[in-house]
Amino acid sequence: MRVTKYSVEIGDDGRNVLVKESARNCGEISGGIDCKEKVKTLLDTMFRASYQAEEYVWLIALNTKLKPLGVFEVSHGTVDSAHIAPREIFVRLLLCGATEFIVAHNHPSGDTTPSDEDINMTMRISECAKLIGLRFLDHVILGESVFSLCN
Repeated sequence: MRVTKYSVEIGDDGRNVLVKESARNCGEISGGIDCKEKVKTLLDTMFRASYQAEEYVWLIALNTKLKPLGVFEVSHGTVDSAHIAPREIFVRLLLCGATEFIVAHNHPSGDTTPSDEDINMTMRISECAKLIGLRFLDHVILGESVFSLCN
């Protein structure tokens, strides 16, 4: 499976545009991104997610067959926190035409127990997704293990 990493920049007209950063072959992933283990494999391939010393938040934009349309780094925080802004998630999803998506972040401590903020943000993202008709599949936490907040 070939997956493209994008960023969002301001175009000449002042609007957000997708900018292709790179593409990688994630051949070890077959089918769609349908479980937390595939999320980990994809993000480790694209971002070395399990090895980061600070918290990052990533977004996987998917089509109806759960095939990645693109992956994004949404936030880069500190050793114990990273801010997730729903606006930044949904701008990216709408620009690439996603119908479904997964949010993931790492816990550098290795402990994948979700914080109260992780739980609250998951609920907020879910509510926003319902309002605009996108399917929020999961919020995955990567650490010494993999934890799913939605499944």
